[in-house]
Amino acid sequence: QVQLQESGGGLVQAGGSLRLSCAASGDTYDSTCMGWFRQVPGKAREGLGIIYTNGGDTYYGDSVKGRFTISQENTKNTLYLDMNNVKPEDTAMYYCAAQVAGPCTVERVPLFGYRGQGTQVTVSS
Repeated sequence: QVQLQESGGGLVQAGGSLRLSCAASGDTYDSTCMGWFRQVPGKAREGLGIIYTNGGDTYYGDSVKGRFTISQENTKNTLYLDMNNVKPEDTAMYYCAAQVAGPCTVERVPLFGYRGQGTQVTVSS
């Protein structure tokens, strides 16, 4: 079992920056990759990016590539999402997720085996 808890959401102006954190606990050593996804009410969940827990390779979706960065701090079992140059369309509930078994792709992040409760990000224009 892996437990995930996001934090760091809030209100930010367009063009600004925000850092989301995800604290992981439990059997975290079992995870092959972790990622972030977001959801807007009435819309499909969108995978944003992944990071391989061994090696740290990252991959991103087109909508956030070049603006968002995923990183991890293994000693603290923490995953980060640095959001830069945010846009009003980035407004959503943001979730971190962990994959223990199964494919590690950006598109499948919303389907990973474990996810947190989410943190709301609102971008004002």
